[in-house]
Amino acid sequence: MRILKVFTDGASRGNPGQSGIGVVVYDENNFIVESRKEYLGETTNNQAEYRAIIKSLDVLKKIFESGKDFGCIEFYSDSELIVNQLNFNYAVKEPGLALLNNKFHVKAKKLGIKFSIKHIERSLNKAADRLANLAIDSKTK
Repeated sequence: MRILKVFTDGASRGNPGQSGIGVVVYDENNFIVESRKEYLGETTNNQAEYRAIIKSLDVLKKIFESGKDFGCIEFYSDSELIVNQLNFNYAVKEPGLALLNNKFHVKAKKLGIKFSIKHIERSLNKAADRLANLAIDSKTK
């Protein structure tokens, strides 16, 4: 079974503050298949984290449309809160985050993917973090 590993990160300079997201998709051999960065404007850090993982689904959809077939998707994030909310281990009390949580699950279901979401240390998420910060830099400098 072919696996894609998706690393996502949201960054916010201030909370709320100027924000960006980064997404890096690796194949089973740890080669980058696709990457994306996007400036969000002013959001909270948690909103940016959610928007990063939701954007990763758009990236995956394009990969699938190109004819590449993958059996399982492994998502990785350094946001313990977001990972636990998406895995239904924590309740989502903030209404805006609840909507983003639901949006992720609806889009993932529409893609028909088998997936897991895992928390990783920030030091293992440097590529996605770099892209998120580059997205902010591109709009604020």
